[in-house]
Amino acid sequence: MDHDKRLKTYEIMLTHYMKEREERTLYRGQQTGRRMIEQNVSPDEVVSMHIDVLNRLVPDLDGRVRASLDFLLEVMVGYGITYRQHQVLRDRQKQLDSEIEIAAALQQSLLEGSAPSYDYADIGVISEPAKKMSGDFFQFVHSENGCLGVALADIVGKGIPAAMCMSMIKYAMDSLQDNNQAPPVVLTALNRVVHRNVDPGMFITMLYGIYDPENHTFSYSSAGHEPGFYYSAKKDDFEDLEARGFALGFSPKTQYEKYVRKIAPGDMMMLVTDGVTESRTDKGFVGRKMIAGLIREYMNLPAQELVDNVFYELERLQNFKFRDDYTLIAVKF
Repeated sequence: MDHDKRLKTYEIMLTHYMKEREERTLYRGQQTGRRMIEQNVSPDEVVSMHIDVLNRLVPDLDGRVRASLDFLLEVMVGYGITYRQHQVLRDRQKQLDSEIEIAAALQQSLLEGSAPSYDYADIGVISEPAKKMSGDFFQFVHSENGCLGVALADIVGKGIPAAMCMSMIKYAMDSLQDNNQAPPVVLTALNRVVHRNVDPGMFITMLYGIYDPENHTFSYSSAGHEPGFYYSAKKDDFEDLEARGFALGFSPKTQYEKYVRKIAPGDMMMLVTDGVTESRTDKGFVGRKMIAGLIREYMNLPAQELVDNVFYELERLQNFKFRDDYTLIAVKF
């Protein structure tokens, strides 16, 4: 609707209301106001239109009333500028929200929905973002010789850049010619990809390991990733699954060390991202000792129920307020 037509419509409604004071006319005015918002008519334009119409309808308007309307118009001019800026920001936010929704859907499609099933291991996994987008990534790698590969990465960053990094890691791993390559070889290859393609200010920590069911060994390497928890059935105690190595992208010349752990029946490992170990309450960090206690409390349950319960307890300790992304992978042998 152009300005002249809008002005005429407003004059008709105001004239009718000044004579009849009908509720129906007020309702029509409200509907007109909504349409003007959709047409991006600013508040100061509405006030100016009202003054123009009122001057024609009441030529001898009281001077004080006229002065008050002029004052209102000046106030609304400033308000209108802010209003337009708000509209622009709102439109940009809507566009950004739409892009985030698309990126989040893409990111979710990269993550495996459930843990794989193996005769020699019971596996459970849960991965929850602090917001719509997650900086955590996990992947299970199935080799032809029956070995199980597991990758867990934490991208330092959130939002769309993290989703792009995640997709890059995903497809870089899928493109490896041999899906049974040793963990140091895999991390070295990924490190070169990340260093060439990711902003220097972003880093990715990652743990990659392979379980060989014939030799009962877990071979793994770490790119600065949070140590996992390893439970020894023989010792009935937890140990840190320690490994050293620079984060992916830190240096193209980084070499990664291979660690090997012998697995016995009844043993278990829990791989985590730092969102788990850096959980905080009002009294401070939860700490690895408390997390190990939570794992022990539920360790007799199937692996998926184990991670679900540990995650719930961590949520509860933080009053269900996420500060970081959470990923837990439990493998029971």
